[in-house]
Amino acid sequence: MTDRNRILLTWISFLSYALTGSLIIVTGIVMGDIAKFFNLPISSMSNTFTFLNTGVLISIFLNVWLMEIISLKKQLIFGFILMVLAVLGLMFGHNLAIFSGAMFVLGVVSGITMSIGTYLITRLYHGKQRGSRLLFTDSFFSMAGMIFPLISATFLANNIAWYWVYVAIGIIYVAIFILALICEFPLLIKSDEKQQVGRENWGVGILFLAIAALCYILGQMAFISWMPEYAIKSLGMSLSEASKLLSYFWGAYMLGMWGFSVIMKRFDIQYFVLALSALATGLMFWFNMDKNTEHLLTIISVLGFFSSAIYTTIITLASQQTKIASPRIVSFILFCGSIGTMLTFVVTSPIVENYGAHAALLTGNGLYGVVFIMCLLVSFVTKHRIHGHSSCH
Repeated sequence: MTDRNRILLTWISFLSYALTGSLIIVTGIVMGDIAKFFNLPISSMSNTFTFLNTGVLISIFLNVWLMEIISLKKQLIFGFILMVLAVLGLMFGHNLAIFSGAMFVLGVVSGITMSIGTYLITRLYHGKQRGSRLLFTDSFFSMAGMIFPLISATFLANNIAWYWVYVAIGIIYVAIFILALICEFPLLIKSDEKQQVGRENWGVGILFLAIAALCYILGQMAFISWMPEYAIKSLGMSLSEASKLLSYFWGAYMLGMWGFSVIMKRFDIQYFVLALSALATGLMFWFNMDKNTEHLLTIISVLGFFSSAIYTTIITLASQQTKIASPRIVSFILFCGSIGTMLTFVVTSPIVENYGAHAALLTGNGLYGVVFIMCLLVSFVTKHRIHGHSSCH
């Protein structure tokens, strides 16, 4: 593996996270215009976007096996073809069924690409460097989430049709496609390694980390989704003030990813995620209990910073439970996290309906507590030190 090839493959990973981030986060910006386009109430239109999340979930699940059947390069080339067809469907197929199908295809493409991007990082880098690189890769999700809403808002303000937003997002995949053509991809598992991996048991630690991944994403989405509603209805804040809380959270989240990508190399990864999950749980509880709105911007910024590294660290630690990074483990943890996203409104909507938005925030807090407990249980069974992953390479 040459340094040039490693760098190009790493950029595929960066862009894969940017692609998924842009597709998911622009939804709230373009949904109103799309609802008007199809002459539907926005509540009905929001349900249609579940096709996007479903596509991501299914593709991450299936790619556990697809990676061993179809080469990574072929998957990315085929993904480019699907991406072009989906964007053309959005542009010219002015029909709700075609729109739903195109959204599903976009979800499938982004899910496959992100799982490949995650696997490449876990394969190319080792020890604490793996966690650091994976964390920096995940920051591209947030970066795209900051850039593409601005692009979308600019397009819509200048009366440019909403589907051009997806054309702009498609440019990311053009870059991935070009990189895929000129790269040499690593073999998933060498023949002599495959027997060794086959003898290795995932162990109960993977189960604990899978539960932690699901609860982390579900807890975060429950908190973020209903926090503005709580701030406005319960604390009397304006919409702009509530939006500012969200902005500060994501801004600190991205800064945290960049900062921890450097800092985490100095610590044992298991102790690192245990400390972060404890801090995040405590900070979220403080936010939920503090009624002084002047404090909330500071609390949510610190919460965003310290919670930013938890998910990618869980993925990294899971990948280190076997001697050789397994694509199945990485995809399995990503799949569990995606289930958390899918369950967000299934779990929280009845809670909000019966007990109010603050109860949803407390539910998110409880789920963060479960993450801490799972990370604590992992400390008794983790194999990352046995496999020599705790040392810096």
